[in-house]
Amino acid sequence: MSQAGYAPELIARFIAIVGAANAVTQASEIAAYLTENRGLYHGASPLVLKPASTAEVSAILALASETGTPIVPAGGRTGLVGGQVPRDGGQDIVLSLERMNRIREVDAVANVIVADGGCILADIQKAAEGIGRLFPLSLGSEGSCRIGGNLSTNAGGTAVLAYGNVRQLCLGLEVVLPTGEIWDGLRRLKKDNSGYDLRDLFIGAEGTLGVITGAVLRLHPRPLGHQVAFAGLKSPEDALALFQRAANLCGTALTGFELMPRIGVEFTTRHIPGVRDPLEKPHAWYALIDISTSDSADTASVMVQALLEQGFEDGLIEDAVIAASQTQAAALWHMRESMSDAQKPEGGSIKHDVSVPVSAVPAFMREAEIAVMAAVPGARICGFGHLGDGNIHYNISQPVGADKAEFIGRWREVNAIVHAIVHTYNGSISAEHGVGQLKRDELIGSRPAIETELMNRIKRAFDPAGIMNPGKVIGQVIDQP
Repeated sequence: MSQAGYAPELIARFIAIVGAANAVTQASEIAAYLTENRGLYHGASPLVLKPASTAEVSAILALASETGTPIVPAGGRTGLVGGQVPRDGGQDIVLSLERMNRIREVDAVANVIVADGGCILADIQKAAEGIGRLFPLSLGSEGSCRIGGNLSTNAGGTAVLAYGNVRQLCLGLEVVLPTGEIWDGLRRLKKDNSGYDLRDLFIGAEGTLGVITGAVLRLHPRPLGHQVAFAGLKSPEDALALFQRAANLCGTALTGFELMPRIGVEFTTRHIPGVRDPLEKPHAWYALIDISTSDSADTASVMVQALLEQGFEDGLIEDAVIAASQTQAAALWHMRESMSDAQKPEGGSIKHDVSVPVSAVPAFMREAEIAVMAAVPGARICGFGHLGDGNIHYNISQPVGADKAEFIGRWREVNAIVHAIVHTYNGSISAEHGVGQLKRDELIGSRPAIETELMNRIKRAFDPAGIMNPGKVIGQVIDQP
């Protein structure tokens, strides 16, 4: 027997598919694939395979299905819920798409890009820019995350308000099923009502139903005008009122509306190099407003000026600044995108990726603060995020001087407090990060029985051997070989 109890002959058969140079067998090199950014999950694996084609992925999964070998797909490994981490039993083989990073086609007439599942998001953005188009999915990890993982988690990002999640940016998929069969669904149609939409089953499935090896992605015209403003406010209620005015005034030109607390600005200016407070005096809350127009820069300028004037007149804005250049606009967005990382130097941080109806965001923030502070006196709440779509990253830093391990040990307890309030608003405990291992049991326990039963039926239909990313999302675990 060899790694993790597998026969050497079986390991050799897997390695032969990709070639020895594209198989990782040394424990020191495998280690990079066994954890996630926050260090919450640490797994084990005997082997990492790096296929270069859909045919090689197909051969890997066909062999895995034949032998009952669990497979964990991996993209950029930037996920935050442990979906890309193998289990700790050492039986799961990691299938990395990092070599499948080709832009297959760019079509300016149809406004689409066809890309491998392992393409880095930033490379897709650049390819779109090269033909004067925009691929609007934008994430803090866009320099390393891969489109297959983005699709598998139905990634959101900062432009959901205007363009939707990545589900809305995808026209077709190529998927290798757990049996090794290949589904070529790389259609470029905006309208197709011919039966069940199989594409939508794989988007958001987190690699539990198959491996996304290719995608047709929808492009948009590049905006001709772009303005970013940063406003100081008294409360989330005022932010919501300002958002309503922005939506009415700007319509589809409103491409972002982010809510941030004072403590988040303090964390970023303290710990992120080059970040500074754009306003002269501190404010309790802030709004980052992004406006993009298709006709001219003048229209964007007129819109942002009119919005800020209205906000001042209505007493919603205490102070504001408009970015004078794209460099300044990028700096404002950098502050927002760095807010989660800025919490790390402050000690332990218990995270929540939740959504509630947009109109309920202020009430949720108020109720959650009362409940969390009662349970953890001195906790530092840094709730920020996409007010325009109701998605709040409700992160809680440990009290000053607290023991980090003890604080993190209360993760499930604090999650339960926050998520109970989310459920009262008929919200979601996973707005854009996915379920993975982190929220699997809570998902099963909080959804109606018929929902989890339907998910299990789908899982059994697509993955009869139970080999695809076992233990994730719905928790199906197969007998180990």
